[in-house]
Amino acid sequence: MDTRLTRTLASVTFALAALCGLAFAGTAVTHMLDDGAVCVETDFWRNASLASEDPLPIGKGVQASSSAARLCQDGPSVAQRAADLGSELPWLLFGALALLLFSRLLRTVLGTGPFTDAAARRLSALGWFVTVGTPVAGLVVGWSQSWLAGSMAPVADSEPTVVGPQALILAGLAAVIMGKIMREGVRMREDLEGTV
Repeated sequence: MDTRLTRTLASVTFALAALCGLAFAGTAVTHMLDDGAVCVETDFWRNASLASEDPLPIGKGVQASSSAARLCQDGPSVAQRAADLGSELPWLLFGALALLLFSRLLRTVLGTGPFTDAAARRLSALGWFVTVGTPVAGLVVGWSQSWLAGSMAPVADSEPTVVGPQALILAGLAAVIMGKIMREGVRMREDLEGTV
């Protein structure tokens, strides 16, 4: 095992986790103190026909439809500003914590070795965090965006949606399974050493 590479990766992932944490805190503070407009995109009006008087350079017999609308609120309320934060901060927090857990896994591998019970537990913890955290962060972001759109345009349907790369759930489940396999391998090795 190349310990220099593992040590470097552990340091880099810890530094990235710290940067994501700082970005999380900085975004939260500056966004709440900012008095500018908040904006959100909604696809509530998707496939809505555009009026024929709209100056679009389209050919004869072509129908135009819109796919998304961008809504901006000047002088937003505290709830609107918090919902705007809810569409940005969950993924920063998720990334910071996932990188921190990965850094701890690498530090454990450096300290005890890759095929130990401690490393298997860290891998399982990282896997469970990614598996559960991905849809939770996506739901918070989706709900925040839909609520914000609904607060600006009450006719817009504000159903909670899940936003973001949900394929990460598969990576999380793979890490959980690998952690269980590693734990079983450690147990079998200990049993074998005990019988010899």
